[in-house]
Amino acid sequence: MDILTGQVAGYSAEDRERWVTERAKNPRRSAFQRDRARVLHSSGLRRLGAKTQVVSPGSDDFVRNRLTHSLEVAQVGRELARYLGCDPDIVDAACLSHDLGHPPFGHNGETALARIAADIGGFEGNAQTLRLLTRLEPKVAWPSGRPAGLNLTRATLDAVIKYPWPLEEAPPVTGESSRLQKFGVYADDLEVFRWCRNGRADGQRCLEAQLMDLADDISYSVHDMEDAVVGGHLDLSSLGRDEVRAGLVDITRRWYLPEVSAEDITGALDRLTACSYWQHDYDGSRRAQASLKHMTSQLIGRFAAAAEAATREEYGYEPLARYEGRLMVPEATAVEIAVLKGLSTLTVMVAEDRLRLQEIQQQVLFDLADYFQAKPEALEPMFAADHREAETDAERLRVVIDQIASLTDHSAWSVYHSIHAGAHDRF
Repeated sequence: MDILTGQVAGYSAEDRERWVTERAKNPRRSAFQRDRARVLHSSGLRRLGAKTQVVSPGSDDFVRNRLTHSLEVAQVGRELARYLGCDPDIVDAACLSHDLGHPPFGHNGETALARIAADIGGFEGNAQTLRLLTRLEPKVAWPSGRPAGLNLTRATLDAVIKYPWPLEEAPPVTGESSRLQKFGVYADDLEVFRWCRNGRADGQRCLEAQLMDLADDISYSVHDMEDAVVGGHLDLSSLGRDEVRAGLVDITRRWYLPEVSAEDITGALDRLTACSYWQHDYDGSRRAQASLKHMTSQLIGRFAAAAEAATREEYGYEPLARYEGRLMVPEATAVEIAVLKGLSTLTVMVAEDRLRLQEIQQQVLFDLADYFQAKPEALEPMFAADHREAETDAERLRVVIDQIASLTDHSAWSVYHSIHAGAHDRF
């Protein structure tokens, strides 16, 4: 690494190129450090503090929201990048950005917006993230006035793209957690997508995107389980019961790993619960909370170390970057991560009261879409301007989708209540 600029070897001038050319104002900061700073100071990142991770913000003082989750993902991703020789600022920026496009109410909101946008190319949180970074977040514009979003470098934008293909090229869905087809770009954002992909059409992700994805999986699996325990949803002492294990096997296969056997899933659970740091009960005391925190820390280290060791075994110890290699995650590690996800899903996401709330939340977003389509003057000023400039009904509906996706859980409820109370049209 260059001590003065913070630049890591292995990245070219092309990797550091921006869609709109800018003159670097501070030669002591690398292009990727500036990328991370732009994401960190963005309004989109701040809004994640009031967006659902699994449990709605405000319902519990302990549980994660999208912002705290993203910060934790960035820490895990940054360490993985350091281990493997990637630029940590690229991976950090990608991790901070990875959930920016998610709408209010988490994946439930994503499902609702996908239904609303079904005739105009759909909705997908990752495609919305690319749209936000390259169009919606105000920072840089072309000389013509056309928005360029945060104008991140090619390497950082590519690292954000978890699904490097449009909807029409998306692979078939597998598992119930993937009811929506996963894709990374809408049709009207293909220009910048192709620019940052720099001609790659093979669907391969750069190494930095793979690190972001693994960091997300690790954080999601471990921390959501921790939240479920502290929230009283998951009883660690029940994991030896046959009916609990049967439910875990069922949900893990249906949601995450449909091809994995029941024996592999229970084997993964047995390996985890046999670890010396695994906590077998929880009573809410300070001592129990400290033990639980120690367990989560050790699990993160376990998963990250397994991926690092497997990748080093495949590629040796030279620094890796961009398309110089693939992240190797052992199958046993992938199953262990999925088992932890399954524990949270079984006890929180598919609980009966949660499913009823999800129906209500979706109706909120349906009503907001109807409202903004009927009263575009009620859109926020930036989106109202986009709506006036739109030339087709499809473009106007996409603006409405952009507006709704930008809302927090709180602001979505606030507008919904104002509609039904006959309050002011603007919020």
